[in-house]
Amino acid sequence: MKFFPLLSLGLILATPALAAPAEYTLTLKDHTFSPATLEVPAGEKIKLVIDNQDASAEEFESYDLNREKIIPGNSKGQVFIGPLKPGSYGFFGEFNADKAKGTIIAK
Repeated sequence: MKFFPLLSLGLILATPALAAPAEYTLTLKDHTFSPATLEVPAGEKIKLVIDNQDASAEEFESYDLNREKIIPGNSKGQVFIGPLKPGSYGFFGEFNADKAKGTIIAK
């Protein structure tokens, strides 16, 4: 019966470590996203960090990505997306939709 604990330990050690998703940052300043176009790898899950450097809150919104997240002023928020098929995915700041716009391109 001592074989089973060793077998379990062997399975745990043999399991490959799960890699953390790649991280990309969008900066929001003066109600404008930078970069306005962000290229990411297709087929991979990514962590998108939104750094809101404005004093007011903004809502990161994307119908294409089916995501929305309110980011308070002078703070950061994160959104996980993907894996994405190759293509173009629009996003915008709902509170300043006329100015805060961008695109994620998965290649």
